[in-house]
Amino acid sequence: MKRWMPLVFFVLMTHLGQAWALSDAYKHNIYPVERQKPVDSVLKVKVGDQAPDFTLRAVSGKTVSLRHFIGKKNVVLSFVPAAWTPVCSDQWPGYNIVKDLFDENQAILIGITVDNIPTLYSWTRQMGDLWFEVLSDFWPHGAVASQYGILRSDGTAERAIIIIDRKGVIRYIDVHDINERPPLEIMIQQLEKIR
Repeated sequence: MKRWMPLVFFVLMTHLGQAWALSDAYKHNIYPVERQKPVDSVLKVKVGDQAPDFTLRAVSGKTVSLRHFIGKKNVVLSFVPAAWTPVCSDQWPGYNIVKDLFDENQAILIGITVDNIPTLYSWTRQMGDLWFEVLSDFWPHGAVASQYGILRSDGTAERAIIIIDRKGVIRYIDVHDINERPPLEIMIQQLEKIR
């Protein structure tokens, strides 16, 4: 058994406890969504491709480009469909608990969604401090999601994890069921392969 598996179990249980403890005000702000078709896009990249570069504004006020990490860190892109929705509001705070696993694998996490900065600012403040940059792919709307081939016909991004190595090569792609969080243990396994 991998040494991190007990930690993943602990993280999931801890995170579930935190989710149940959220304030009623926060819970009432989460937009209820119906189950949606998992895949409604066509990937434009594949494992082994050079990752398309991009530059987006972050909630922090910074401008973040993928090229800034090439040669320095492995990069995990976490695309989520929309702010203030149930699964997205659960997925990103969970990464706070496992920051050390990203550090151990010389990886940086970048969150991307098609929402605008004011919306992302409000949403991320409600989720608590996130250790990673959250980027707005709002204008031109969904340009980065489209570049990677994960922009849905309704204007939101697919729920996707894309792992890029220090050379800028895509090493793993998971366009996940939009209704579920991608498994953390698989992401960590993939990072360990390229560490």
